[in-house]
Amino acid sequence: MDFENKNVLITGASRGIGKATAIAFAEKGANVGINYKSNTDTAEKAMAKLAGSGHYIFQQDIVENDGPEKLINDFVSHYGKLDILVNNAGISIFHTIDEVDFDHWTSAWENTFKTNLFAVSNLCYWAAKAMMQTGGGRIVNVSSRGAFRGEPTKPAYGASKAALNSMSQSLAKALAPHKIYIGVVAPGFTETEMAAVTLTPAERENLLRESPFQRMAQPKEVAHAILFLASEGAEYSSGTIIDVNGASYLRS
Repeated sequence: MDFENKNVLITGASRGIGKATAIAFAEKGANVGINYKSNTDTAEKAMAKLAGSGHYIFQQDIVENDGPEKLINDFVSHYGKLDILVNNAGISIFHTIDEVDFDHWTSAWENTFKTNLFAVSNLCYWAAKAMMQTGGGRIVNVSSRGAFRGEPTKPAYGASKAALNSMSQSLAKALAPHKIYIGVVAPGFTETEMAAVTLTPAERENLLRESPFQRMAQPKEVAHAILFLASEGAEYSSGTIIDVNGASYLRS
């Protein structure tokens, strides 16, 4: 896969899957825009790991009403055009129905959908408008196996990712005539910096038992699937959802 001189914007790119994806694109010759919300130090450390030059950091909260439009406009102003958008930023809030009060419950649903669906839909809108002006492009959305198997301790997360899948496939149909191709990657639990800090030994052991590989995904494995969907030659895979979960959840 060659991305020489392609302009790639990745949301939530300062750590985890986003950072691994930024590194992978840079290694293939792309100009990478790293979007982050607030932690400048982490974003700068991520950019320092990118091969080559031509990379740039874009600080923007995509949940703000005008955040998606501003981010896309700032990217296009800097690079001239947007070739590839990777919507990776997302949140996950625990809100088990028999444990939380109603305020926590409603807040979890509202905040999860604001980030995982509404911000992504708005980024797709503004990215598509920009790509229509330059002959097309590619959008890859990061979903989750939770969209299919259910998330009993964080149902808003699973629901938001299921909605993201449906939206992505709708846009794949709507944007194909404009030569804009949409793909989705649905990872299982991934071995990120956050996982290393937040998982208890018992939780880690349970996750390892879920897959016959007896391990979690590495961020670079998820990045590999993202790069495939964004590559030349993958156009006819538009609308595809690729599972990267180590056979921990298999769907028909």
